[in-house]
Amino acid sequence: MRGVIVTADDFGLHERVNKAVELAHREGVLDCASLMVSGAAASDAVDRARKLPRLRVGLHIVLADGVPTSPLETIPELVDGTGRFGDRMTRDGFRFFFLPRVRQQLANEIRAQFEAFAATGLELDHVNSHKHFHLHPTVLSLILQIGQQFGMRAMRLPREAGGHWMLAPWAGWMKTRLNRAGIAHNDWMAGMSRTGRMDETAMLESVARAPNGVLELYSHPAVEGNEPITHSMRDYRHADELAALCSPRVAQAISATGAWRGAFSDIVARASPEGRNETSFGA
Repeated sequence: MRGVIVTADDFGLHERVNKAVELAHREGVLDCASLMVSGAAASDAVDRARKLPRLRVGLHIVLADGVPTSPLETIPELVDGTGRFGDRMTRDGFRFFFLPRVRQQLANEIRAQFEAFAATGLELDHVNSHKHFHLHPTVLSLILQIGQQFGMRAMRLPREAGGHWMLAPWAGWMKTRLNRAGIAHNDWMAGMSRTGRMDETAMLESVARAPNGVLELYSHPAVEGNEPITHSMRDYRHADELAALCSPRVAQAISATGAWRGAFSDIVARASPEGRNETSFGA
């Protein structure tokens, strides 16, 4: 491997997630977090991030199974009767592609989320999306169009070695789009097939089996609680993922690869002539 990026998704969704992100960053290998700007605990997440200058924060765009950033009256065809995005991603994907009025509302919502992130004053390290919806061609095109107006320079490529064969062509197509747009990205990702179950064993196996290139290890840590954070996360083993991020064995395994450890911004820096000899902040 050339590099390892360790990321936590859903920063801002709940204070239990935010506490885990801070703990895993201070005491473990977590270097990046992806912020849900409309999450119920987004303000708490931003406050914590401002006190953690070495934590790199990106935008976790939510277009499914979550709440929007835009006023509901401006995106009526993106939300249900409760004002939430639904979880029928296949249906919504067809609507994004074929219905111009829905596509315009989608563009408005994506822009609103970039604006909300910019308003935090945090530096934008990367962009990805909840449930990897940016694999959809319309969503990706809009993110590329809008994101670069807000300084977006890197995105997650949801390309997992040995992952589901149906996703491979989409990931290959996305890689080509990102390269043409000059957007930096990881080469591989680990965590998709084990979403909610990235415990110590899973992380050690992912590091040991990683192909050449830059690997993103992504996770969903949270501290213990009495109730599931959301219904869709009812089977997630958040505490096991937090323990893995703080595991000395995981830290040692990453260090033993000889790869740099850092953020998406390090891919950008290392691609530039003046940045090729820099030491990553997490190394």
